[in-house]
Amino acid sequence: MSVFEAAAQQLHTVRDFLRFTVSQFQEAELFFGHGNDNAYDEAAYLILHTLHLPLDTLEPFLDARLLDTEKSLLLQLVQRRTSERIPVAYLTHQAWQGAYEFYVDERVIVPRSFIYELLGTPLHPWIEYDELVHRALDLCTGSGALAIQMADIYPDAMIDAVDISLNALEVAGMNIEDYGLEDRINLIHTDLFTGIDTTYDLIVSNPPYVDAESVAQLPEEYLHEPEQALGSGIDGLDATRQIIQQAARYLNPKGVLLVEIGHNREVLEQAFPELPFTWMPTSGGDGFVFLLTREQLLGEA
Repeated sequence: MSVFEAAAQQLHTVRDFLRFTVSQFQEAELFFGHGNDNAYDEAAYLILHTLHLPLDTLEPFLDARLLDTEKSLLLQLVQRRTSERIPVAYLTHQAWQGAYEFYVDERVIVPRSFIYELLGTPLHPWIEYDELVHRALDLCTGSGALAIQMADIYPDAMIDAVDISLNALEVAGMNIEDYGLEDRINLIHTDLFTGIDTTYDLIVSNPPYVDAESVAQLPEEYLHEPEQALGSGIDGLDATRQIIQQAARYLNPKGVLLVEIGHNREVLEQAFPELPFTWMPTSGGDGFVFLLTREQLLGEA
């Protein structure tokens, strides 16, 4: 009898399944980087979501008994998480970026950009009022998360959301429809700026930025994400170079470019020593997202 068959027979309550799930996650030495950072939080989330319980309310339900059908479904998900190392967001088709919820599946990376923390007030030294953003662009939109957050924070803005992957744009379209933003967010299938003929007050991008060596060493969980959304050449900066070299022509006067680059700050600064990068403070540190204005990109400031 397998451990999961035994669990189906001998475990009965939410408390039982919480303990069992944490044990399975710990034993499997899973990597947590797609919404949770430890086995307990991920186990609690998976159980609450699967049982259709409030995600912030565990205690009152700990001694509630599960139906056999609920046990079967939960054990199936725990087994897939441990044996296939599928990120939990792909099992539940639910991901959060800040307070915003998004549908996700393996057509897109799980949203986890620091850029959403910087929209609105943190940009006021460069964009004094949110109402001044009339057009904005999200390059490499993936699930559409940043485009949706921009549309919410900049209520007067029309948003273009670009991705090279038609599969990703299908997911983005679902999320845009869920938020009722079809009239404000325009999906564009292209590679970065190719074919774009508009200028913007704000351009944001969370492009592929993992270098080749790091891609080869990624935990198995990341291999379920689209490869083209992770790696970007030997040093991870192929896409970022193109963005920096082309962005000025797509920015309005005093327009702002905001780009996430992971752990590549030193390499980027060596590649563009003439550019006065502003490194924005985020919850992960101040070396992951840079800001440049149109004038800085053109060497006019």
